[in-house]
Amino acid sequence: MTQNPPKAYNNTEFLNSSTARPLRILSEYLEPAARFAQEKIENTVVFFGSARVRQEGPDPHDTRRYFLIAEECAYQICKWAHETPEIDGKLAVCTGGGPGIMEAANMGAARAGGKNIGLGISLPFEQHNNHYITPGLAFEFHYFFMRKLWFLYHAKALIVFPGGFGTMDELFETLTLVQTHKLPKKIPIFLHDRSFWHELFNFEALVKRGLIAPDDVNLITFFDTAEECLRLLKPVLHQAVISEDGKHFMNGHTEK
Repeated sequence: MTQNPPKAYNNTEFLNSSTARPLRILSEYLEPAARFAQEKIENTVVFFGSARVRQEGPDPHDTRRYFLIAEECAYQICKWAHETPEIDGKLAVCTGGGPGIMEAANMGAARAGGKNIGLGISLPFEQHNNHYITPGLAFEFHYFFMRKLWFLYHAKALIVFPGGFGTMDELFETLTLVQTHKLPKKIPIFLHDRSFWHELFNFEALVKRGLIAPDDVNLITFFDTAEECLRLLKPVLHQAVISEDGKHFMNGHTEK
C-alpha cells in the first residue's frame, strides 16, 4: 500500500530548507506573540550585558560586582513594581536567558517573585537558558534579528552592563533606532559603570566632529549603583507603563 506523502506543514525536510526560511522567520514572530499575549506581557525592563561574568569563581578582572549589581537592580525593580498598585503585575524583567548578567537579572526578578523572560539564542558555545526564568517564558531563537525585535517590542527601559560584541551590538542598534525615531516610544537607556563606558567610547568626540547631534548624548544615562539606577529609573518607568507612551512600537496606531 502506497503511503501518503507528509503534508507540507509536517514535512521537516521542507521546513528546514532555504525555501521555507520565511516560514521559520514568521514562526519566531507568531509563536512568541501568542505566548506573550497568553502571559499578559506588555511591559518589560530589558537587561543586556556579558554572558561571561560569574557570581562565583576566579575573577581577575573584578567583574563579579556587575553580577551582584544586576541581580540587585532586577530584584529592586520587581519589588517596587509589586509594591506600586498601578504597576503591580504589569512589569516583567527580560534578558537573553543565558548566563552572566542575564542570569543575574533573572535571578533577581525571581527572588522578588516577579515574572521574568529569557530570550535565548542557539549558539555553538556559551549560550544556555538559566533556570531562574519564569516557566513558560523561556524562548530559543535561531535568528538574531527576530530575537532583537522581541527585546524591544515591549521594552520600557534598557539597563546595559559591560559586555562584549553582543552587548555592543544590542546597545548601538537600540541607540540607532531611538535616534532615528524608528521607536515612537521613549526608551530610557541606562549604562552601568561610567568608567568602563568612558574608557571605551568618547561620545563627546562624536558630537565635536558633527557625527551625532548634541542631544544624542542625552539618550544615555550612566549609573554606578543599584540605588542610583532605581532613583533615576522609577519615575520614567512608572510614566511609561501607565501612559500611552507605554504602547509597544508595533501597535496599530504607531506602526508604519
